Amino acid sequence: MAEYFVGQLANEAGINVETVRYYENIKLLPKPKRRKSRYRVYDESDLARVKFIVRAKELGFTLKEIKELLELKIDSQAKCGDVKHLTEHKLKDIDNRIKDLRKIRSVLIKLIEQCINEEVSSEECPILESIEF
Repeated sequence: MAEYFVGQLANEAGINVETVRYYENIKLLPKPKRRKSRYRVYDESDLARVKFIVRAKELGFTLKEIKELLELKIDSQAKCGDVKHLTEHKLKDIDNRIKDLRKIRSVLIKLIEQCINEEVSSEECPILESIEF
């Protein structure tokens, strides 16, 4: 079985060393074995776990949600439906964020359209005036 030092693990997973240590601190990654030299040593399962975390983050899951996914992955009593429900909740959250971003986009378009004279002083800029309270 392959062994990795923290830098090698981070490199293989495409993250930095501080991130690996952070994942250990928040218990997303178990404490690694240590050699007599006190160097941390990781194995293939640690690498797979870090890659899982990275991929879940790419899909928009928070670290808290990733912790839940990992717990479901490890729990022999957990069902695929449990994972599905967590993922459905994430999808609903993303749909709400998309909805909010569309509203923001619409407002920004209207603000841009209000700025008909680009040469006017910033003190008279309709965009800045709209943002002020």
